[in-house]
Amino acid sequence: MMMHPPRKFNNMKGNFYLIVLLLLLTGFKSSGFHTITGFVFSNDDKKPIHGVSVKIKGKNISVYTDTVGMYSIVVDDSDSCLIFSRWGFENHMAKIGKSAKLNVWLKPVNLPLPELVAIPDAQLKLKELKVSAPNAQVAEVLQGKVAGIMIRGIGNVGPHVSVFGNDESYKEISENGFQNAREKALSTFAIDVDAASYSNVRRFLNNGSLPPADAVRVEEMINYFKYNLKSPEGNQPVAIHTELTEAPWNTKHQLLRIALKAKEVETDKLPASHLVFLIDVSGSMMGQNRLPLVKASMKMLVDQLREKDKMSIVTYAGGVDIKLTAAWGKDKTNIKSVIEGLTAGGGTAGGAGLKLAYQLARENFIKGGNNRIVLSTDGDFNIGVSSDKEMERLIVAEQESGVSISVLGFGMGNYKDSKMELIADKGHGNYAYIDNITEAKKAMVNEFGGTLFTVAKDVKVQVEFNPAKVQAYRLIGYENRLLAKEDFNNDKKIGGDMGVGHTVTALYELIPVGVKSDFSGSVDPLKYQKNEELVIKGLSDEIATVKFRYKDPHSDKSKLEQVTVSNQVSDIEKASEDLQFASAVAELGMLLRNSEFKQASDYDKLIKRAKLAKGKDDEGYRAEFIRMAESAKLLSRNTELAIEQSED
Repeated sequence: MMMHPPRKFNNMKGNFYLIVLLLLLTGFKSSGFHTITGFVFSNDDKKPIHGVSVKIKGKNISVYTDTVGMYSIVVDDSDSCLIFSRWGFENHMAKIGKSAKLNVWLKPVNLPLPELVAIPDAQLKLKELKVSAPNAQVAEVLQGKVAGIMIRGIGNVGPHVSVFGNDESYKEISENGFQNAREKALSTFAIDVDAASYSNVRRFLNNGSLPPADAVRVEEMINYFKYNLKSPEGNQPVAIHTELTEAPWNTKHQLLRIALKAKEVETDKLPASHLVFLIDVSGSMMGQNRLPLVKASMKMLVDQLREKDKMSIVTYAGGVDIKLTAAWGKDKTNIKSVIEGLTAGGGTAGGAGLKLAYQLARENFIKGGNNRIVLSTDGDFNIGVSSDKEMERLIVAEQESGVSISVLGFGMGNYKDSKMELIADKGHGNYAYIDNITEAKKAMVNEFGGTLFTVAKDVKVQVEFNPAKVQAYRLIGYENRLLAKEDFNNDKKIGGDMGVGHTVTALYELIPVGVKSDFSGSVDPLKYQKNEELVIKGLSDEIATVKFRYKDPHSDKSKLEQVTVSNQVSDIEKASEDLQFASAVAELGMLLRNSEFKQASDYDKLIKRAKLAKGKDDEGYRAEFIRMAESAKLLSRNTELAIEQSED
């Protein structure tokens, strides 16, 4: 009987013959792949160009350069050329060599711009762009026409595309410098519980770009996180804590942490509320990250209302309208129905909306309760009262009304951060930026009490440094919350408000006496006055005395508390997890701002420290920070490479 070889052997034999045949047909040549990376610059000003199409010749394979002009593409060894193209520049063809790096310079060319036609409502900063190019080329056309443009509606919508220009505004920050403790022993500021800057910075990093320096307010980044602090005892609304360690970016310097913790109050024991939702429904609030996100956020807040709470809804666009007046918290279905029915369109009469919201709040005022406006907007006011100065006067005029205001920012491209921060600071309120539904849950659910219920208002801090121990000091952040030393005892000067369970952290960088530093500075002896030596008094073990003032929510007279800080400095590795983590957040803020005081700040070191100090992180906020820092590190290095390459 004839024996047949096993089927497996036959398959292997067949595969062997197939491989031999393929090698013969290809002349024993093998094809490999390698990656080419590089930057694309303008031949005119040598600056990097984003949005350049990098395509392999003869193939439908392409990538685009990022915000710093960098690209990376995988090519076959048999590929011959890369084609670089972008609206406003001549196409460029570059041969593929063996090198893994290929930088290209494109020559600008003057091209006729597509026709711009404004839509009828001129109050909207919305324009319609007519283009003759197919839809697939629309994005490239727009990128070349207006820098930083935000494109909406691309797809199967025809050649007419609605666009918003990039018109975001941030108040300029002049960083706090080091102060000589002999000449200026007192440092005074109002506390700040806002967290908008952090989530706004996150939005930039998640979108693949570094934030503008003035969008980075370091104190808001630090105070985005909750810290493990002991609550106040007895009837005290706020407890104060201090800690001293070495500064991680300069171990010859010290880092002083001053932390406040507001008392916790069970929700059912909080006073009744009348909340006036003031909602921007203008045309600039179109888009998924705007009015639809506002509506989802507001519904979350409605779910937190109790039966004794009341809610009103005011909307504004080209005009203002009252949609709901003092509905009880138990009527959630009706309230949500009103919210769901909101649509966007028209101009932005924000000033008129605020006036009407305050009027409604006063008419339905709850004595001894929580009376608050919740403003949801991108801040782009353009009808009536709209300038920052006009808005400040409007809000200041209402400071004695007993009505507070919380500001929730939405959107991008035309976002007016400066205006919204001003409204919150002057209106006894807080300010958050909502960039996604998770952030909405944090503000509306997780931190409901702290966001809306004040336990201590007009909180101010004043620190007196002992010049026998401290040569110079610098308050990190809080630039827009600084006060004159006389303002501390003046109850007419407002401070910041703290809500239920709020924590606030302020960091000071100290230069100890005897440490040589470029930041200390010196001046020549005075010619027309006596140059007398300062007589230093006080206990040798104290480096500072920290005083803070606050008012009860319904009082106009402040109370004073104070603690002393002893000269007991720990290594940063032995500091509390909270201080280690807060120092990492501050360090990232300084790097993002490219601060002149960043010294030896380093992405790798702060990331490592944050990882070690992550601690209990049930909501994942600290883990998210670590990912943000890693993204910032990559984006920063790409930018540095782009600058280096453009200078070569």
